[in-house]
Amino acid sequence: MQPSQMAYDRAITVFSPEGRLYQVEYAREAVKMGSTTIGIKFKDGVILVIDKKVRSRLIEPKSIEKIYVIDDHIGAASSGLMADARTLVDFARINAQIEKITYGEKTSLESLVKKISDYIQQYTQYGGVRPFGTSLLIGGIDDNEIGLYETEPSGAYTGYKATCIGRGRETVISLFEKEYQDNLDMEGAIMLALKGIKSVLEEPNQPLVVEIGMIKRGESFRILSQEEIDEYIKKFNSVNK
Repeated sequence: MQPSQMAYDRAITVFSPEGRLYQVEYAREAVKMGSTTIGIKFKDGVILVIDKKVRSRLIEPKSIEKIYVIDDHIGAASSGLMADARTLVDFARINAQIEKITYGEKTSLESLVKKISDYIQQYTQYGGVRPFGTSLLIGGIDDNEIGLYETEPSGAYTGYKATCIGRGRETVISLFEKEYQDNLDMEGAIMLALKGIKSVLEEPNQPLVVEIGMIKRGESFRILSQEEIDEYIKKFNSVNK
């Protein structure tokens, strides 16, 4: 970066002459360095899948949490800084419970996503703070409507049929644009997500280690057991030998 740009680089509240907020752009780079995280809508619900490859055998895998239950009908997955993601998830959980206690009904998925995004956006406007270095994929079902949204460090949010955040995003998005179909069933969506994860592994023969969260119509959001995940991986490997 040129010396004349350094002031814009350091201050979150100052636009560069090109109309850019460099600290927000750096926060996006933190997300790009995070784990590959995928969300896919299928005909009866949403799945969230994350690459959970443990980088050291000394780490307890169960201590790494990147898929979260926000409410019975809403779940989220993160990429980027885990501590920042936990803060946003806690904010989302509190707001979901406030809605339930105040009005006696479940919070609207899009309304909750908007509140989270508004909260994120506040951290791009004031000196002495930094943007959240994380993005969330938030999926759920309300009023029988299936939704999948991505939040960004800028405070923007977008609805998707299928998307990816984190490492290898462009590669996975390119795959989805070719192979995603609106009438996918749950197993087809999981197979497509595993194919996306596999496409960005550092080594082609590296085993898949993933975490999967899902919600279907009439059911609550849940995180699949390791036994269920192993069965899907076995099916995927048998088809993609």
